[in-house]
Order: sequence, then structure tokens, then C-alpha cells
Amino acid sequence: MAPGVRLIQKVSATRTFARIAPHVVPAMDRTVHRLTRGKVLLSARMLPGLILTVPGARSGQLRTTPLACMPENGAEPSWILVGSNFGRTGHPAWTANLLAGPDRAVVNWQGRDVAVHATLLEGVEREEAWRAALKFWPPYATYQARVDREIRLFRLRGRGDG
Repeated sequence: MAPGVRLIQKVSATRTFARIAPHVVPAMDRTVHRLTRGKVLLSARMLPGLILTVPGARSGQLRTTPLACMPENGAEPSWILVGSNFGRTGHPAWTANLLAGPDRAVVNWQGRDVAVHATLLEGVEREEAWRAALKFWPPYATYQARVDREIRLFRLRGRGDG
């Protein structure tokens, strides 16, 4: 565990962080990612991160969102995304976009674009991924306790066409 991670976990579980972070962290990540031509994602210094690009569910316009992710070890690239929305009440917009276009998403992972297929995890598959997510980033438990909705989990797998 990187130095300071426990402190960041404590801070990230607070309601103040949930109010401020959604406005600051993604904007900072987008800017640094753009300025470094995809080589640096600041939040990935703490947690693995990727940039998700997917058409908006209603507008169809491409939406780009920096997200923490859990990379999965396997022959093909895959990641788990947690729609925690920092423990705020509504589902994050990117989750609706993935539901509307599961084969229209691209992730930028470590500076490389990968076309992906997104699957909303349910049942046993979701339970297993949720347990792994809690080990990976314990504040997810605080986020879930704060909201009535079930936090959406997605598995993204490389499509091999992009």
C-alpha cells in the first residue's frame, strides 16, 4: 500500500469529500491527462485509473470520464468499475451511458485506447466483485451505507476491435 493511502481512504469516506471531490478530481484528471497526451492520470497515483469514453445515453455525444478501476488479471484486458458516485444519492451518469451502449465504450488505459464491452454485474458475479472491491478500496462500504440504491458494478472487457 502506497504511503498515505490509509489517510486518503479515511478522508475519501467523509461526506465533505463526497461533496467536493466530484467537482475537483475528474476536472484535474482530465486536464493532466490531456496535457500529458494520455501518459499521466493524477488519481491513478493512488488507485489504478482509466479514462472512459462512451456516448451519452440521451444525447449520443461522447462523454469522457476519469475513473478509478480494478484491473483484472487475465489473458484479455478487463477492469471492474464501481459506480459509487463518491457515496452520493444518484447513480453516476457514466453508468447509464454504459447501460445504453455497452459495446460503444473505449477506455484509455496507461495511454492506450481499448475498445470494450461493458457488463452490469448481478447476482453471484456481483457479490464476488463487490467483495474484491471492498478489499481493494474499503471506503466503498461507507459509500454503500450512505445510499439506498445498490451501487452498480461493471466488468469491462476488451473487444479486440479497437
